[in-house]
Amino acid sequence: MSADVRQVADGTYLVHGGHTNWVILTDGDTATLVDTGYPGDRRALLDSLAAVGSSPEAVAAVLVTHAHNDHLGSAEYLHAAHGTPVLLHEAEVPHARRDFLQQVSVGTVLRNAWRPGVLPWMVHVLRTGGTQQHPVTAPAAFPASGALDLPGRPVPVHTPGHTDGHCVYHLPDAGVVISGDALVSGHALSRTEGPQLLPDLFHHDRAGAVASLDVLATLEGDVLLPGHGPVHRGPVKDAADLARERAF
Repeated sequence: MSADVRQVADGTYLVHGGHTNWVILTDGDTATLVDTGYPGDRRALLDSLAAVGSSPEAVAAVLVTHAHNDHLGSAEYLHAAHGTPVLLHEAEVPHARRDFLQQVSVGTVLRNAWRPGVLPWMVHVLRTGGTQQHPVTAPAAFPASGALDLPGRPVPVHTPGHTDGHCVYHLPDAGVVISGDALVSGHALSRTEGPQLLPDLFHHDRAGAVASLDVLATLEGDVLLPGHGPVHRGPVKDAADLARERAF
């Protein structure tokens, strides 16, 4: 699979992988990588860094929205091969180590196999290593509150619900919110287009995920880069409000 790299703002790129997105923030050839796709997306991930004039050696840090397999896939690879720091919210650090797992079970997916789109999605997950575990050996919590001293100056914002330590990343100067799975614009199992929560089976705490939409609604920006689906343009507050309406 080749990388589908879309520049959405200066030094800001949304990359569409296998049903999952990641984001590259650049400053010269140095980059911040937000999420890493499935394990099977690694070639596309490396190609996407090259496409924006960077390289795995030049990634200053991997920021993880949450430690599900389709976002964590190559984080440990980059850490082991290049010493890249892997940073998350403190509540997500043990999840990245796989001290526990807050992810939909195979049994739950199989019980939903009758739903439209589930079987093709399951095949894709298996082909891209989505059931493999790639724990991060040395994940670290953010060193301080506020903007991180990394390309893009991303500001982590805790949005629990999808997982306990889920974070979005706000780029105030660019008017961009990298929303991970707290707010998406589409998914293989959804018949809805535009801002929405993921289907219920994917959330560790659905009520918490709904409540975190209120947090997202406070973030200034008009470009939403979700973990699943295309870029969404328009006030982030309006996107969060629409997702909340659709959740009930």
